[in-house]
Amino acid sequence: MLPINKLTQRFTICSLMLFLGHMTIQAQTTQPTWWFGVSGAANFNFYDGTTQRLNNTLIAPTAFHDGFGIRPYGSFLIEYRPASALGVMLNVGYDGRGGKFDDVIAPCNCPATLETNTSYITVEPSLRLRVASSNFYLFAGPRVAFNLNKDFSYTQLRQPDTDSELSEMRKTVVSGQIGAGYDFDISSPNSRTKINLSPFVSFHPYFGQDARDIESWSITSVRTGIALKFGRGEKDAIADAPVAVPVTDVIFTVREPKEISLNHQISETLPLRNSVFFNPGSSEIPSRYVLLSADQAGNFKEEQLLNEQSANTNGRSARQLNVYHNILNILGDRMRANPTTSITLVGASAKGKKEGRAFAESIKEYMVTSFGIDGSRITTNGRTEPVIPSKQPDGTRELALLREEDRRVDIQSTSAELLMEVGGGMMKPIQINASQVDPLDSHVILNVKGAEKQLKSWSVALTDANGIVQNYGPFTKDQASIPGKTILNNSQEGTYQIAMNGETKDGLPVKKESSLHLISQKETIEKSFRYSILFDFNKSNTVASYEKFLTDVVSPLITSGSTVIIHGHTDVIGDVTYNTTLSQSRSEQTQNSIERVLSGSGVTNVKFETSGFGEDLDHAPFENNLPEERFYNRTVVIDIIPAI
Repeated sequence: MLPINKLTQRFTICSLMLFLGHMTIQAQTTQPTWWFGVSGAANFNFYDGTTQRLNNTLIAPTAFHDGFGIRPYGSFLIEYRPASALGVMLNVGYDGRGGKFDDVIAPCNCPATLETNTSYITVEPSLRLRVASSNFYLFAGPRVAFNLNKDFSYTQLRQPDTDSELSEMRKTVVSGQIGAGYDFDISSPNSRTKINLSPFVSFHPYFGQDARDIESWSITSVRTGIALKFGRGEKDAIADAPVAVPVTDVIFTVREPKEISLNHQISETLPLRNSVFFNPGSSEIPSRYVLLSADQAGNFKEEQLLNEQSANTNGRSARQLNVYHNILNILGDRMRANPTTSITLVGASAKGKKEGRAFAESIKEYMVTSFGIDGSRITTNGRTEPVIPSKQPDGTRELALLREEDRRVDIQSTSAELLMEVGGGMMKPIQINASQVDPLDSHVILNVKGAEKQLKSWSVALTDANGIVQNYGPFTKDQASIPGKTILNNSQEGTYQIAMNGETKDGLPVKKESSLHLISQKETIEKSFRYSILFDFNKSNTVASYEKFLTDVVSPLITSGSTVIIHGHTDVIGDVTYNTTLSQSRSEQTQNSIERVLSGSGVTNVKFETSGFGEDLDHAPFENNLPEERFYNRTVVIDIIPAI
């Protein structure tokens, strides 16, 4: 057996190793207050004292003194970790304290052995002290153990082996422990569900650990193991706080349009979302979807929807939503024209599969009744949530909007005449000829990199050659846009000096300067092309999944000297800054994909204008009131303007 002072040395070394570990690994987020989990460990049990009377019928001829054994330990645990360094822990579990005594020689000059299999149900409350605001912690507290097993095995060469139970075992043992551990955070920094993997070591001295009411057998244990802990917390306010950016990091740039056009003729390929959303409390198809009688359906043709006009300034037609709301009529027309095709309607409702199936049956009935589609070509299923749900398992924000999006029917088909694979199954897109008033490529884009983190607000003053000043602002985001025709007013051309004036969050002034030259092009420009790619809420489809679409469909339309305007958008769900970053990243990835294709095709002198507007309502393609509007706002829009 090792002396107690050597055990203490080993325990101290283990603690120092854990302490050094915390100096290099820092917690990324504030941990939850309450934690629950399990632990597993090995007890290194050291025996001391005297054991000779094993039970009322067996007394060993020679006393046993020292021994050693390794036995398992397992527990369920609860931890309370408030903001302060001091917390509490509670472990309840199985505690193995068995081992083997050192062999002795009986008077018959023959060896004798004794092995015990003692075990306990243990309750261990402890105080928990976090060291130096790190993940390293110390703990100490009592141990209350209730005897579970008292078996022993005794062998002696010249008598039969004996397997029995020790007598006079204490039913309850009260002792103590002291230990140390380290919490490694293995969960995602953005996840509210936190997971800690926590190695630990503890020392259980012999004080109070006399196992029996007779003799002097005592146990000293060193426990080493690992715990798996789960907690639920809020976002780390410190981690999410804006990092101060030096004033010199505020960069002001201006994107001036090549010319101000008042009108664009656009041939737009509009993706059709393959979902129909249902109102709460009803399995009827909502009235916002265009529903036709059998006579009306007989005269309906998809081509009737091709000439949708636009009169807004968002760069996206608000009336395009009317095309989507004809999704069932488009589907019926396509199935009628392609009699070998079939579909599966998958309805989803949090209230259960039955209501989800009822949604799907409503659509099937409409297709059969109005368009005369054979019911055997339509299969219906019900689910509690869609295959790709908007509501995520750890989501906590804007749940009402996400649940609204998951109350829907998804249209599935393997028929190319109905659906096409464009980063995920969706309805084969429809071609729209639109007239776009005040297109986005006619806007002056003002970029103030670092504004959201550094500035309270910023404004711009535009001074023309005659000294007339136009003021715009204040703005708070990194990007703002002004229609070029607003700046020119009735002029055909103009040169402007731009002064950006801002105020830092510390109250300091910031001033940057640039220049701008605008030319008005009165006539309509013919003809540009527009493509859109859509993203699910959980980001399961990325820009990479559109690689074939961008390579085979979009890039071949780009000729030398063209301008390609790429702008990304999101819905209003989630953090504003995160959404802006996400839309910018998707736009840049789209540009990179197109550039790779063009570099190998000999197309040159292509000008890219790439932006990420996030959930900015001034540039959002649609409103955010309906689930389908939010789905269509999760998009990257690509405008291809050929060289004049």
